[in-house]
Amino acid sequence: MPYQGATLVEHVVDVVRQRCAPVFVIAAPGQYLPAVNAEVLRDDVRGVGPLVATGRGLRAAAEAGSQWAFVCAVDMPFIDAALIDMLVDSAENLTADVVLPWDGRDHYLAGLYRVSLMERVNALVAAGDRSMSALNCDERWPDAHQREFARGFGIARHLISSAVVIRK
Repeated sequence: MPYQGATLVEHVVDVVRQRCAPVFVIAAPGQYLPAVNAEVLRDDVRGVGPLVATGRGLRAAAEAGSQWAFVCAVDMPFIDAALIDMLVDSAENLTADVVLPWDGRDHYLAGLYRVSLMERVNALVAAGDRSMSALNCDERWPDAHQREFARGFGIARHLISSAVVIRK
């Protein structure tokens, strides 16, 4: 999709590269991608959802030596480096494994994840889950508590982990 003289994926990769390295783009098998300044990884099967792609990206980030990963969708034209800075600054003061922006709802595909979450992703996928919300749910932290925390600090806190990724 064209955006300001480039494609959205090129734009998002350029923004994320301002703060993250390495950058991975997870794409469906055979899906066209323009040349991007990132390592392109392919899903094994088309249409399996963002949870599988996130797990693949977290694994790649862990193998690259990262402890955290910024995970986002590539169809976010207004994403900027300030969001990544805010999430990283917040993560430094929390024990959370996932740090998400909050504007009245969680934004699972614009968050900071500990790479150690890849094992939880694998277990969820093996159980048939494909949704990012499955990764970000934990009975130890009821939704009301997370939302109250989010209002006070501008982020939502979860007890899950993930890593550095850009997914399509």
